[in-house]
Amino acid sequence: MTINKIAGAGLGAVLLVMGLNIVANGVYHADTPEKTAIAIEIPEAEGTGKAAEAEAPKVSLASLLASADAAKGENAFKACKACHTVEDGGKNKVGPNLYDIVDHAIGTRDGFSYSDALKEKASEKWTFDNLNAFLTKPKAWAPGTKMSYGGMKGDAKRANLLAYMRTLSANPAELPVDAAASAEQPKAEEAATEQATETAPAAEQPKE
Repeated sequence: MTINKIAGAGLGAVLLVMGLNIVANGVYHADTPEKTAIAIEIPEAEGTGKAAEAEAPKVSLASLLASADAAKGENAFKACKACHTVEDGGKNKVGPNLYDIVDHAIGTRDGFSYSDALKEKASEKWTFDNLNAFLTKPKAWAPGTKMSYGGMKGDAKRANLLAYMRTLSANPAELPVDAAASAEQPKAEEAATEQATETAPAAEQPKE
């Protein structure tokens, strides 16, 4: 009997606690918030992310060509030799002969069957800009071209290749001039002249 009384008292205590808990939850009910913490927005560090990439100054093709390495370009061209020849009077292969190609009219190499996409550009020339755009992604610059090459990544790498292609001529085309640099040069020269004038010692006056 004593054990039964003790067990009953224990069970009654448990039931009492459970009952009080249920009543308390019913009286003091708090809604669960949708967010369990305060969201703190951390600003993106200056100079990082897509915005910074967009703001990064892009080096002009003229500047890249001015410091391009034709020897590296010749090495890069090895992958092109399967489809192109570069000798003066060389035969056309899968692609046209590329001797003296810079500033040559587009789609007009004798004996080669060009796609309509390039024939339509016959009024233009293979300028450095056009060659650079074509080498970046041929099918984007000339939709419908038969050239299956996917394109060359890397501005400096393409500049090296163009520098090499420029050498494939008895009279290499002139390199393009960076318009921004040309505009700044007179200002720099004028500033240098003014500074030299200000710092030059004054001429001694003749003594009477």
